[in-house]
Amino acid sequence: MRKTLSILAISLPLLVSGYAQASESGLLKAKLAEISTLKANFTQTVTDINNKEIQKGSGVFALAYPNQFYWHLTEPDESLIVADGRDVWIYNPFAEEVSVMDLNQAINASPIALLVHRDEETWSKYTVTNEEGCFSISPKSIDAGVESVDVCFEGNTLTQMVMQDQQGNVSQFMLSDQTAITGDELSMFKFTVPDDVDIDDQRLNTVN
Repeated sequence: MRKTLSILAISLPLLVSGYAQASESGLLKAKLAEISTLKANFTQTVTDINNKEIQKGSGVFALAYPNQFYWHLTEPDESLIVADGRDVWIYNPFAEEVSVMDLNQAINASPIALLVHRDEETWSKYTVTNEEGCFSISPKSIDAGVESVDVCFEGNTLTQMVMQDQQGNVSQFMLSDQTAITGDELSMFKFTVPDDVDIDDQRLNTVN
């Protein structure tokens, strides 16, 4: 009997912790369920491990459930990321190159993709904690390139995202002028490869 009580005493904190994480993951999913589409302007500030500012920028961010994502950095240098529901396109106009990968590859690379993904198996790969309106999402795998992503809300409005990589660099994105996406704007989630641009196809299951 004493042995059984000892095992319970050791296991109980683990069970409570697991329940809390599952509950906080559920809270984040509930928040995201209120946002089926979103378009906003963003300002970006990047600092290094010593908290020194190394870049500022701005652009347009949009998402639509399921699995559609748009990230257009317009300053200081233009770049574009588009997830069309199946593939993710990363376009660098200056280099005249576009990379394409499977959606699952992008999700494994960054927890920010969870904003438009509701699959239970994928969510189980991340730990979610909640503090004062901000949710911190951390990959359980040490091979992920991103250490954590924080997403913050005021009510059901997404206000900022903070991403930290494994080198200690922190990117903070402040969102403003948010609106729902109209039917005409859904075309932003379709990427057309420009003429005379090199394509780096990294998809695991390439469809010709």
